[in-house]
Amino acid sequence: MTRPGPTHLRRTIARAKQRRGKAATPARLADRLADAVAALVGSWRFILIQSSLLVAWITANVAFGSGGWDPYPFILLNLVLSFQAAYTAPIIMMSQNRQTGLDRDRSVADYQVNLRAEADITLLHEKIDLLREKQLADITDMLRRALERIETLENRRLDSERG
Repeated sequence: MTRPGPTHLRRTIARAKQRRGKAATPARLADRLADAVAALVGSWRFILIQSSLLVAWITANVAFGSGGWDPYPFILLNLVLSFQAAYTAPIIMMSQNRQTGLDRDRSVADYQVNLRAEADITLLHEKIDLLREKQLADITDMLRRALERIETLENRRLDSERG
């Protein structure tokens, strides 16, 4: 008798066991730095501090007039903000790409857990169905025996009435 090849469920469970056995790789310094920058730049604290600095920069340069370090049209301010945007955007993208990879791994793990749960539930349904079939067979057998007894008693009563 040949055993059938591994089912999709068995292969998935085997892969999940292999993944569970591997230790999670620690984040590299660049990954941790990208996450920290993304967390900082994506916070209200950063927006408020940057807005305050921009208002102070513009106010100070307007107050000093042409003697300010960056008179109107604030070319140096534009350069600083462009520099900031040019570096923070790729760093945020690196953090998002890494997070996407982690989310993908988590969703695969969730899918595997769901498959296992589905298999367990199916097995429980099969067990319950077998129990119901056995109970139904037992009840049918009990009813058949009860009917036989009733028929026997009925035959005895009829025989005693005739005789």
